[in-house]
Amino acid sequence: MSTTPYPIGTPGQPWGEAELAAWRARQSRQRSYADDVVGVIDGLRARFDVETYGELDYAGEVFPLLAIRSRGWRDDLPVALVTGGVHGYETSGVHGALLFLERHGEDYAGRFNVLVAPCVSPWGYERIHRWNLDAVDPNRSFRDGGQTGESAALMRLVAPLRDRVLVHVDLHETTDSDESEFRPALAARDGKPFEPDGVPDGFYVVGDTANPQPDFQNAIIEAVAKVTHIAPADADGLIIGSPVVGHGVINYPLKQLGLCAGITDAPYVTTTEVYPDSPRATPAQCNEAQVAAVRAALDYALAHR
Repeated sequence: MSTTPYPIGTPGQPWGEAELAAWRARQSRQRSYADDVVGVIDGLRARFDVETYGELDYAGEVFPLLAIRSRGWRDDLPVALVTGGVHGYETSGVHGALLFLERHGEDYAGRFNVLVAPCVSPWGYERIHRWNLDAVDPNRSFRDGGQTGESAALMRLVAPLRDRVLVHVDLHETTDSDESEFRPALAARDGKPFEPDGVPDGFYVVGDTANPQPDFQNAIIEAVAKVTHIAPADADGLIIGSPVVGHGVINYPLKQLGLCAGITDAPYVTTTEVYPDSPRATPAQCNEAQVAAVRAALDYALAHR
């Protein structure tokens, strides 16, 4: 266990404005949302409908929030919702969502209305960070109409479709930096002690405690196992502190925690977790794992609707 305090703040005391300013000063732009994401979306406009569902203005930096819809949207079809980049640093969530659209988005024509929000947190994408500019985690903010600009905009987009969503796949990663940076920063921000945990080596999914759908989760695991390895339970039968309920499967109370995967009442919901820092996985494999997960989820939902 590391005893080195986080470099911002006083141990045991929550951050104030000075600490927040110091944290912001440490964040630097490391990649381009316009080039990496908007540019790819522009290349899909000939095949899909693209809409701007919101805009973030962070200290003069403006980020359009873009969603991609099936062309020929039909009100009689169920909706398949795919979200990525709720945590902007989780790269394969963003690029896996875009890769799914590029390769398979049209495969579901006449069966699903597909709606994809590939990069919910563009400021975090550019800074390779979990939080937004206000040091707030968007993926604990999907409640009460949305407690961050990122969550509020996505909730507004989805609200008219909420009762028609059959399946929602929220694409994430668990990284080594969760343990080296983001969890220590969270503890420092809140004035709490940092309690180290392990980082599971492999892919896993998070279902909904209130509606776990174990066969659905297992279908995703089986599909992804053909692409990359599945995370084992630790010695206590846990993954990131939660009991393993199936091979590579844990459950969270999604709505209670304000998680993105809880924004609809879809019967089939999952959060994917890819491990990009594994020596057994490449960036391409991570993207492919996300694509495999989305396809397996949509195919299962169609077969069991």
